Amino acid sequence: MTAAHTLAEFAVNLKYESIPPEVIERAKDCIIDTVGACAFGSQLPWTQIVIEHGKRNSAPGECSVFGTPVRLRAPFACLANGASAHAFELDALCEPSVGIHPGAALCVPGLAPSQGRKGNGKALLSAVVAGYEVLYRIGDAANQSIEKVGFHSPGVVGAFGTAVVVGRLFEIGAEKMAHALGIAGSLGSGLMEFSRTGGMVKRLHLGRSAESGFIAAVLARDGYTGPAGVLDGKFGFLNTFCRDAEPARLTKDLGKTWHVMKTKIKRYSCHATSQVPVTLTLDLKAQHQLTGDDVAGIAIAANEKTVSHHAINEPQDMTMAQYSTPFNVALALYLDPMDPRSFSEKSLADPRIRALAKGAKVELFKGAASPVAQDCRVTFRLKNGREVTAQGNDFKGTPTLPLTRDELREKFLKLTAHKDRVKADRLFSQLAEAEKVADFSTLDFAL
Repeated sequence: MTAAHTLAEFAVNLKYESIPPEVIERAKDCIIDTVGACAFGSQLPWTQIVIEHGKRNSAPGECSVFGTPVRLRAPFACLANGASAHAFELDALCEPSVGIHPGAALCVPGLAPSQGRKGNGKALLSAVVAGYEVLYRIGDAANQSIEKVGFHSPGVVGAFGTAVVVGRLFEIGAEKMAHALGIAGSLGSGLMEFSRTGGMVKRLHLGRSAESGFIAAVLARDGYTGPAGVLDGKFGFLNTFCRDAEPARLTKDLGKTWHVMKTKIKRYSCHATSQVPVTLTLDLKAQHQLTGDDVAGIAIAANEKTVSHHAINEPQDMTMAQYSTPFNVALALYLDPMDPRSFSEKSLADPRIRALAKGAKVELFKGAASPVAQDCRVTFRLKNGREVTAQGNDFKGTPTLPLTRDELREKFLKLTAHKDRVKADRLFSQLAEAEKVADFSTLDFAL
């Protein structure tokens, strides 16, 4: 039996009753966080382009584009909501990182057929958990190598998770689920060049992976086939998109370890590698009563990926800026990074922020537990000649310091502040008790 078949068997046979309660709660956190990210992201100009594409090309549908009155057919809704979820670096990921964004890959496409088929909460939650376990293992088996090759990992891997979620909700069975994974493997993509020369396209990768995974599941349901060795075959995913992959991780502790519990919910609208540096910056600001005007220079010691991919001293557009650790640290010295509206064209053009980011030094943190560990040290050289330093490896929102439901509600309401507060609060409460929802088509995602 291939790895794809083993994962497919697990995905279709997982029962809601066998999922631990804490895993269900974490899955609900991910769904809530994703809907909030979509509601904020849907108003942004690059997402509006994608939504307009859907409106022009989709027949009338039953699936909401979250945060808008627009309803599209499911594949177009997956595209639009996936792009919305990832539109502003607000969506959840995992700790330790395995290069996936579970919200866009799992929650977005799970909600689409749940609306269209009037699905219930237990079915959705079971599908999301099953998809999460498969998706995490595929990302983990890649061994942090996808982006070293030059592909954007969530865009490449996400379609696998989507295929599982949608396949579950369409009840396609293990054999067809394996084919859905086989098809999905040929549909995911996304190049890392945006991190060097800019462009909106990074946001599109998550929309395309959600759309592709949906298509893979539907085609498999209808009898279309994919390769059995899509994951570990000679020309499969691990041997094509990866270097030094570890195939054993695909099925390790399957059904015993719940990777949903590794969900990491962001506090700031920037890449995961900036979350700890920005947290340390806020700590130093508070401790020493600093502003950016007090700082003459910045030094950041962080993990290998930060050094290789995120040491962007002069970002050219907002995508690159949110990807840039120097920029995000400099921004946090002047503005409130808890407010996503701080990450704007105005802040990108701010000469004070740009000057600090341009001169910032980024180096490898020596002695970290692994190349992707979050160990970080931020040092500010002050204009009065002093140096202040903070060191840490965590932030509020990680598995070791998870957000409470009240803190998650605070984030959700902040992301939906441009919408009706009463409707937003009601939707939050409904999603917080998703297992009790009998029909997702009755929920108001337009807000």
